[in-house]
Amino acid sequence: MEFTRPRGTRDFLFEEMRKRKQAEGTLRKIFESYGYQEIKTPLFEELSLFTTKSGEEIVNQLYNFKDKSDRELTLRPEITAPVARLYLNELEKTAVKPIKLYYYGSCFRYERPQKGRFRQFWQFGCELIGAKTPQGEAEVIALCSDAIKSLGITSADVNINHLGIIRGLFKHFEISTETQREIMVVIDKGDKDLLIESLSGDEPVIDNDELNQILLKLIDLVGDKSIIGEVEELIAPYDEPKEALEQLKELISLLEAFQVQNYTLNLGVARGLDYYTGIVFEIYVPELGAQKQICGGGSYSLVKLFGGQEVESTGFALGFDRLMNAIEELTDAEELPSHLDVYVAPISADVRVKAYEITQTLRQNGFKTDVDLNGKKFKKLMNYADKIKVEKMIIIGANDLAEGKVTVKDMVSGDQELVDIDNIVNHIKGE
Repeated sequence: MEFTRPRGTRDFLFEEMRKRKQAEGTLRKIFESYGYQEIKTPLFEELSLFTTKSGEEIVNQLYNFKDKSDRELTLRPEITAPVARLYLNELEKTAVKPIKLYYYGSCFRYERPQKGRFRQFWQFGCELIGAKTPQGEAEVIALCSDAIKSLGITSADVNINHLGIIRGLFKHFEISTETQREIMVVIDKGDKDLLIESLSGDEPVIDNDELNQILLKLIDLVGDKSIIGEVEELIAPYDEPKEALEQLKELISLLEAFQVQNYTLNLGVARGLDYYTGIVFEIYVPELGAQKQICGGGSYSLVKLFGGQEVESTGFALGFDRLMNAIEELTDAEELPSHLDVYVAPISADVRVKAYEITQTLRQNGFKTDVDLNGKKFKKLMNYADKIKVEKMIIIGANDLAEGKVTVKDMVSGDQELVDIDNIVNHIKGE
């Protein structure tokens, strides 16, 4: 019987895992430099958590199941909803705001696997809960931009919009909630031909040609802050979207204070879910082609949807797998250092016990150390040390051991010297 990994999943071997851990560590440093603290949520949650957030139709995309007590559960498809649940359970009544938290973990979606899209994938993201906007939104965007740049990805473009502009127009023209949701889903897909058909085809979703023409012009506006004048001109006859535009203008000035320069105003960025209310943003890496989006974020009112008190929330999730693709595509391949600091090589059976003692001493003093366990010949031990590019090799022979010494070989320079066993730790430390 042959066993293979499930469709849409991957195995990561040693070198790939080291690269992922390196990227993960870099991101942690950036997030924590902004004052964020890490949290963890369960891999599975109650199914209703996600159907309340995204509607019953999401069930088709989930790995959902009943447990032995007949409870409806699902593997989490994303981590924003679990964070909102955690906030309600653990933080709403006790935590001092603003709350800055970040997370890293795997998510699961039952969908057709394709390039850059898997059934098990990883997200690295954050939530800022209870900070005033737009200053909170500006800092979150700055964090996201800095995190991506810290990985050596310099071509990333932050595309920003304020959904209040479109929602203000919907309010003016008295568009029903159901129709709003339908058209926002179409805008969110980014399919311009489908949007044109939806707004100006034979059976338009919105039965108002004036609004349809404004929307088609509005979502086509992409550029730097100079396009603000065109937005003002488009919405000039309508009061309802003007407050959102003023908030967007204030955000732009704050982004400059936070030293964010790699951004584009894109009035076509949207969300198909009602709880997104203000600023939304997406980050694109053009070199990744069809899978260019590596991040999505924005401000939302999810806690209220789950029965909590209204609270300002802004967050984003980085697609960690696509980040790794971008690193591979855009940065020079960096030779990783050895996974070891020291390799211990006993060259005869009678010195093995002492070799193990020395190995344990080094490990207990913080050195990543390995030792030959298979009784290999000395030539093979040297070849292995060369292959793994370890910097220090300790060669243990019977004659040296009788004098209380071992040979420490610098595998970079080729130099070697006899060192007293009692001094081996200080010698490796360079003291």
